[in-house]
Amino acid sequence: MLPKSLFDKLLWLALFISAGTLAILVVHSADSEGQAGVKTLDKALERAMTYQSRVALIRELYGPVEALLQTGQDQAALLKLTEIEKTYPGEAHGQMLKGSIQARLGAVDEAAASYAAGVKLRGDYVDKENPLSRRNEIGRVVESGLRTVSARLALNPDNRTAKATMKQLYYLQSRLAGGCE
Repeated sequence: MLPKSLFDKLLWLALFISAGTLAILVVHSADSEGQAGVKTLDKALERAMTYQSRVALIRELYGPVEALLQTGQDQAALLKLTEIEKTYPGEAHGQMLKGSIQARLGAVDEAAASYAAGVKLRGDYVDKENPLSRRNEIGRVVESGLRTVSARLALNPDNRTAKATMKQLYYLQSRLAGGCE
């Protein structure tokens, strides 16, 4: 059955154009969804690669400090850490190592400040799954610090240093409990 009138021909033409446009939209939509999945995969892969290279760089950069800590040379490790901080100021891992050394030396106030600064820079350090996690160390400092600093505050409620340390300890405690900033 062929269209006879001009009106029939226009209707058939509109029908073919609509069907063609619909087919193009369906094909383009399916292609876009596939590309979106690939883009998401690419971003996840890129994040994983960036993270792995960051971990490798940190281990290489701070390896000498870790070696000094393993041999019990805390003061030398602090000096080496200060040297590295001049080149990489504000690096969270340096703050974490500094907190670890200060905790070993019994300087709870300073350790709490360093750990809090490191966690504020990069919250990964309280994550159990992170290969660079310092969760257990931070937990021990928080636990002992809350006892000793609260006792200090009980004796001298106007002690600003103790108040500041308590604030940092509470911050770390909340981050360990899963709180965010």
